[in-house]
Amino acid sequence: MEALTANALQILEERYLLKNEAGSITEQPEALFHRVARGVAAAEGKDAGFWEEVFFNLMSEGLFLPNSPTLMNAGLPQGQLSACFVLPVEDSLDQIFLTLARASLIHKSGGGTGYNFSKLRPGGSRIDSSGGTASGPVGFMKVFDEATRQVKQGGKRRGANMGILNIDHPDIEAFVRVKADGVSLQNFNLSVGITDEFMNRVIQDLEWSLRNPMTREITRVLPARELWDTIVQMAWQTGDPGLIFLDAINRENPLAKTSVINSTNPCGEVPLQDFESCNLGSVNLSRMLRPGKGGKEVDWERLKITVQHGIRFLDNVITVNHYLLPEVRRVTLANRKIGLGLMGWAELLLELDIPYASTEAVTLAEDLMQFVQKVSYSTSEALAQEKGVFPSWGESHFYPDRRMRNATCNSIAPTGSLAVIANTTYAVEPLYALSFIRSGILDGKRQEATMPIVRKKLEAMGYWDERLKAMIWESGRIAAAHWLPEEVRLLFQTSMEIGWEYHLKHQHAFQRFTDNAVSKTINLPKHTTTDVIDMILMTAWKYGLKGITIYRDQSKPVQVLNRRCGISASSC
Repeated sequence: MEALTANALQILEERYLLKNEAGSITEQPEALFHRVARGVAAAEGKDAGFWEEVFFNLMSEGLFLPNSPTLMNAGLPQGQLSACFVLPVEDSLDQIFLTLARASLIHKSGGGTGYNFSKLRPGGSRIDSSGGTASGPVGFMKVFDEATRQVKQGGKRRGANMGILNIDHPDIEAFVRVKADGVSLQNFNLSVGITDEFMNRVIQDLEWSLRNPMTREITRVLPARELWDTIVQMAWQTGDPGLIFLDAINRENPLAKTSVINSTNPCGEVPLQDFESCNLGSVNLSRMLRPGKGGKEVDWERLKITVQHGIRFLDNVITVNHYLLPEVRRVTLANRKIGLGLMGWAELLLELDIPYASTEAVTLAEDLMQFVQKVSYSTSEALAQEKGVFPSWGESHFYPDRRMRNATCNSIAPTGSLAVIANTTYAVEPLYALSFIRSGILDGKRQEATMPIVRKKLEAMGYWDERLKAMIWESGRIAAAHWLPEEVRLLFQTSMEIGWEYHLKHQHAFQRFTDNAVSKTINLPKHTTTDVIDMILMTAWKYGLKGITIYRDQSKPVQVLNRRCGISASSC
């Protein structure tokens, strides 16, 4: 079994390892991986013992990890294993609070929830049955937010939500501005549901109509550019809202004949139908290397086997899962959507001596993700031959030519906790910093992190010394180390040193071969202007991405990742 870092052990002890009623840990990491492997392999019948060993090795060697609820709950009685869910929000008080009750059960079990609030009538609308006025989407979102604050996920972490409001809703401006006070909806990620029609009207500087969702009557007409500028300003100011491109999502909806997708999970990497759940896992790319001519190279055979095992693992999760709601069970089993993704991309590039901000990196991203998708699909086909197609296959875009076990196979999730456990870099992000502080993830505790690959590579190059170590420790980067060759400084560029163009190029490259979506944050320096935000959001739409999130450094009072040097240090 791979040795675990102190940070990984801390997270496992706080969130994942079993405890008794007194709160004392009763499980060690190796036992956790055995428990999860055994629980997931139970779907294999007489071959369960063989697959338990395969799945244990997959996790204990750091090759692959499933989403947090699976690590927390697999192998336990009535273990809820899905990461996230989308729940409908209908325009009646009974239905709104039924959804809230369902969400509370999900949060308690370790899952997150996504909602589109666009069916709710605008705030201030008259309610005929009572003679009162409607609270509107933002008002009810605040109720959901407070409920989330009170219900801790699985007793281990606070719930996460995605709140979406469509661009033509009369309350869209209030929704876009709601986080400006710095206190509202702190348990929500917010995204505007954007259409191609709206984007074209922004480009052409035309008017845009807001419509009552109950009657479809126009309630207001305003310049599309004015509404767009408000979105850009608030994204610059607070990091919210992001954008969800609904037309792009539904163009690639595998079940478009029978369903329209209006929402995603909390981080945006899985567009889902109402009552659908997502089951995610990530391959650790930093373990997919082998010695090559003049250095290291991608170990394509090891990657192939890991993807095959990861797809089978996630498909089994759907089979052995305990479903809290009958509606979720029905839709999830009908479609059997899974999302195998990646982590350790930045570490892989460092090992290969490829700068993140380079055409070579973007080309490799496309080649690698195309390979992962190809293997994922062929594995799903093999599982369909062995175990049967997903029940709604006949209504899917795979029918009749390709018999598949799963309606979707790939998603790229943020891998927040998983990357720490695996001791690698987050998802397909660049290095946030060479050394940084991670806070707000363990009830106020903080972790100091310096990626081992940084020192390892600099030592191998012959550049590691006390002066460089001090610079990395204080500022988190080496841009000011002018005694180093330029190609070395470029190789070690961090998130906010890399131009936004390359952030988007990477997201685009991975999205091309990801049937769900790619969760990626475009991290930007504090001095970034609204004009730059405008260009990023517009380019994301032109690229055909399914969603986009930007975050300007220090635009929130509290952020999870920070460089040590602090806000005012000149070295930052």
